[in-house]
Amino acid sequence: MSSVTDPMLDPTAPGDLSADPAVRAAARGQASRLPLTGIALAIFAVMAVLGVWLRPAMPIDETRYLTVAWEMRLHHSWIVPHLNGEIYGDKPPLLFWLINLVWAVTGPSEFAGRLVAPAFGLGAIWVTSRLGRALYPTRPELGGYAALALAGMGGFAFFAGLTMFDAMLTLATALGVLALVHAARTPAEAPRSWLPWAGYGAAIALGVISKGPVILVHLVPVGLALPFWGGMPLKAAFKGVGLGVLIALGLVLLWLVPALLLGGADYRQEILWTQSAGRVVSSFAHQKPWWFFVPLLPLLAFPWIWSLGFWKNLRLIGPMPVWIVATVAIFSLISGKQTHYLVPMLPAVALIAAPAIAQGARAPLAALGPLAAALYLLGVAFGLVKGEVREVIGPAWLLVAIAVGLVLVAAVAVLRRGGWLAVLSPAVVVLLSLLFIGKAGDAYDATLIGRQLAAYEQAGLATMDDGYAGEFGFAGRLAQPVAMLPDPVAAAAWLAEKPGRALMGRMDRPQPQAAPDQLLSFRGRSYGLWLNKESSTTSGASLGAGASEGTTQNSQTEAVQ
Repeated sequence: MSSVTDPMLDPTAPGDLSADPAVRAAARGQASRLPLTGIALAIFAVMAVLGVWLRPAMPIDETRYLTVAWEMRLHHSWIVPHLNGEIYGDKPPLLFWLINLVWAVTGPSEFAGRLVAPAFGLGAIWVTSRLGRALYPTRPELGGYAALALAGMGGFAFFAGLTMFDAMLTLATALGVLALVHAARTPAEAPRSWLPWAGYGAAIALGVISKGPVILVHLVPVGLALPFWGGMPLKAAFKGVGLGVLIALGLVLLWLVPALLLGGADYRQEILWTQSAGRVVSSFAHQKPWWFFVPLLPLLAFPWIWSLGFWKNLRLIGPMPVWIVATVAIFSLISGKQTHYLVPMLPAVALIAAPAIAQGARAPLAALGPLAAALYLLGVAFGLVKGEVREVIGPAWLLVAIAVGLVLVAAVAVLRRGGWLAVLSPAVVVLLSLLFIGKAGDAYDATLIGRQLAAYEQAGLATMDDGYAGEFGFAGRLAQPVAMLPDPVAAAAWLAEKPGRALMGRMDRPQPQAAPDQLLSFRGRSYGLWLNKESSTTSGASLGAGASEGTTQNSQTEAVQ
């Protein structure tokens, strides 16, 4: 049996902090006074609700997923998701189902819909607490500290509060690892010894129906490594993993078979190849170098790996080494990379950090992060930072107020220790969300333009942006797709065909020769809105295509209020 399994199976083994009775007594005393898991859940819940309240749905991801859920509701396409009228095979439907389940009670509320994904973050925190209790059986209070560590970790606090799939995948991963821990401790001859493997399969199925086969990257290596960290015979581990994968396949097929039948050949290609193996063999998006994740780890695991106490008390027990190393290594080898791909690994970092937090570790170096952000905002406020950012965030008084808050967060990093450090990342997320009560709110809120576009929907809407991803679908409660016409000639001809039509396009790209009727601003970019008010006065000649890129606003131009 590998020595790495000793601390898990024998909590008093050398090198495990639980062997020190004084440490155990002190930590249990603190745990008895503080419901740590409850505090962790409350910290994350408050941060998530405030974030949803302060921020608009962020383009292009949050706006896209809300639009997919909206079209599912609008057209009753419960099995095969759609985006802008086209089959959407990028992601499985679980998130969209659950948003619609909430909307069945609340109506199509943006606020309610955006709370669905963060609810899975609460589940991930709770399961991480259970994992901590299982991995440190003589120090059950470390489960609460692990929950605090996850709730207060930079990458988790930021991404799990968004309407994306990371919190769902993190919960599925944590559930799968918890099932493997129970499998390692369940004798093969015990009655119902297959139950942990059934739980493992259910966790894989949850991950697949949440985000796709990527869950296998997080859970299969940990399962296959059970002989090394859990002392399980190699044959039994492989047999159990195979059983779990078969159970997962059976569960996923309940949705996948009807989806493949209803979605047609293109959907089958998308869901079975392009969005799974296709990303591994030859990534078509998010291509990054192999070392992409290395400089991001200090931000994802902030503030814990900024603490010297974390490194001094580092104990790589149970599944954590395989969980972390396999995740980072596999995603580093795949060309398509995004920062949030590592979020499902963060519970492992939290479990490693728990003993150090229980001992009151300090992290004064973590003050550098919020101080750097504060200095940047002050630079923008006082005109020291040049560029477009000054047009997107502000006013100056708001930036100064947020900077003061960030300085206070830095003070907490210097003056406090242990569990107090769990408030740093959530506080930074909330403070930065305050930016959206100023200029950033108008710049990134798709609702302002979406409602304006809805007035022209009956006659027809089009955009010259070939990268349109449904930003205005849910925001404007649009019932019809937006035509994508990147060619200015074709766009002008389409607009001239019917009165009441509206055409939108970026002002820094080729556009019709006629000046736009309105100028709009979105995501720091200027957009033109061309309207066909009357067929007799709007001709193909007046809207004829050219490559004008600096069109001057005419007397009809209006600013969006």
